[in-house]
Amino acid sequence: MSATRVAIIDNGGANIASLRYALERLGVDSTLTAIPGELAAATHVILPGVGAARDAMRRLEQSGLADAIRNLDRPVLGICLGMQLLFEASAEGETRCLGVLPGRLERLQPAPDHPVPHMGWNRLEPVRSSRLLEGITDDDYFYFVHSYAAPVNDSTCATAEYRVSFASVVERGPYFGTQFHPERSARPGARLLANFLKIG
Repeated sequence: MSATRVAIIDNGGANIASLRYALERLGVDSTLTAIPGELAAATHVILPGVGAARDAMRRLEQSGLADAIRNLDRPVLGICLGMQLLFEASAEGETRCLGVLPGRLERLQPAPDHPVPHMGWNRLEPVRSSRLLEGITDDDYFYFVHSYAAPVNDSTCATAEYRVSFASVVERGPYFGTQFHPERSARPGARLLANFLKIG
């Protein structure tokens, strides 16, 4: 993977250090950037995110990164909030998002045995094939932390269950996303990141 050049979009996410370390373990260096023009020099772009959709979109729009992401033709991976921002809108703050995936995020509804945010390990239920899921088995668990969930539609490659079924892996054109944190999901997460880095 020596020719792989990964740009991580610096959008204030708290998971950036662990993501960069996960990439280093795969033998890949990454560049952290908030400069739209630097995305063109990358072979792969990752949009991580932790926090509120409205604040994250405001930063992307103000920096010019939003339009840059919408116009990318190389593989883009959104992680957690980063995946949510790829959709058209979020009920969180009634936020207009990047719009490269169809659908609107809705808040998970709490129950006594299902508190929100959803925090913990879940298995995936494949819906259709995805290059991200090569080598991932039904016994693999991934780590989730989120309060809003993406709809299941024709961009969905795998779902997860938390009272309701929601999109956990998505793919449409050059855009990919995981609702969970692969960088915090041990061996299965490392395999998924390695799969993403093979896409070109």
